[in-house]
Amino acid sequence: MAWRGWAQRGWGCGQAWAPQVGGRSCEELTAALAPPRLLGRRFNFFIQQKCGFRKAPRKVEPRRSDTGTSGTAYKRTALIPPVEETVFYPSPYPIRTLVKPLFFTVGFTGCAFGSAAIWQYESLKSRVQSYFDGIKADWLDSIRPQKEGDFRKEINKWWNNLSDGQRTVTGIIAANVIVFCLWRVPSLQRTMIRYFTSNPASKVLCSPMLLSTFSHFSLLHMAANMYVLWSFSSSIVNILGQEQFMAVYLSAGVISNFVSYVCKVATGRYGPSLGASGAIMTVLAAVCTKIPEGRLAIIFLPMFTFTAGNALKAIIAMDTVGMILGWKFFDHAAHLGGTLFGIWYVTYGHELIWKNREPLVKIWHEMRTNGPRKGGGSK
Repeated sequence: MAWRGWAQRGWGCGQAWAPQVGGRSCEELTAALAPPRLLGRRFNFFIQQKCGFRKAPRKVEPRRSDTGTSGTAYKRTALIPPVEETVFYPSPYPIRTLVKPLFFTVGFTGCAFGSAAIWQYESLKSRVQSYFDGIKADWLDSIRPQKEGDFRKEINKWWNNLSDGQRTVTGIIAANVIVFCLWRVPSLQRTMIRYFTSNPASKVLCSPMLLSTFSHFSLLHMAANMYVLWSFSSSIVNILGQEQFMAVYLSAGVISNFVSYVCKVATGRYGPSLGASGAIMTVLAAVCTKIPEGRLAIIFLPMFTFTAGNALKAIIAMDTVGMILGWKFFDHAAHLGGTLFGIWYVTYGHELIWKNREPLVKIWHEMRTNGPRKGGGSK
């Protein structure tokens, strides 16, 4: 430190600041090493840079995204990807970072339920035509010679044997598998971390709230989530219907991530999150609220059963404790946000949102009915 201070503070090679090096003073070294045309006193500053010692390397400080307000390092779990090469930018005004995610959450939820209402309208409108098309297809199959071992026929048979809920979540599972495979492409790592992990310290805040719902880095994490979703798919679709379920599932993913944002900003524990657990917790909570006497079991311990109501209470208690104590293996804030949203929706949200979709459906019906006439001419 003494040598570095001398090299930075010394403007000349005076005796007060020039230590002896190998028995020779700094001025002697200057005269020996410098070109003849630079021997004047006015060039001492430039000569000093050659005479002095090399500038000490700057100390590398940890990124703000890896540390919280308390200074403790962020420890990555096996469920999230490595983020050592990614730089995050926490805002100096953390509350302001929640403004865009809040508007995105409200806007996306409204669009999801509005699209679901229109989707249901179109489905009901085409159901009669589909019924007659099905009768025609059955008649053609009866008179058409059947092929033995037809792979396409086996696929159609398997698909038709699935319940409405299982057919609905098949697309969700396929999307999760595709994103999981994209994580294995090395050249896409930065893009995946930026857009498929949610973190309030990232530059991209809104789109990861939805995309991270379909993102899993660990195979075990994805397999467990998809197994739970598949197990509860028939029950939740029977309760809500196909269209309403999709709106609830997508909205739950965004809402649970927003709750995670709020918790991370409030505690200063920044870090990436990903996975469908928040949305799946909404599905689980909705089913357990509607069917509290149903019997559930743990995946690897099927011999131990318990009621759905007791399971829901245990989940809420565990996630609450984990959020308060800062457990980092799971995103407990997102789990708790999804669970509370599922309970609220089946208790109050269905009446407040889905039952009041008629004005939107009426506007869509008028647009579909009167739209072609406005652009057409008289015949």
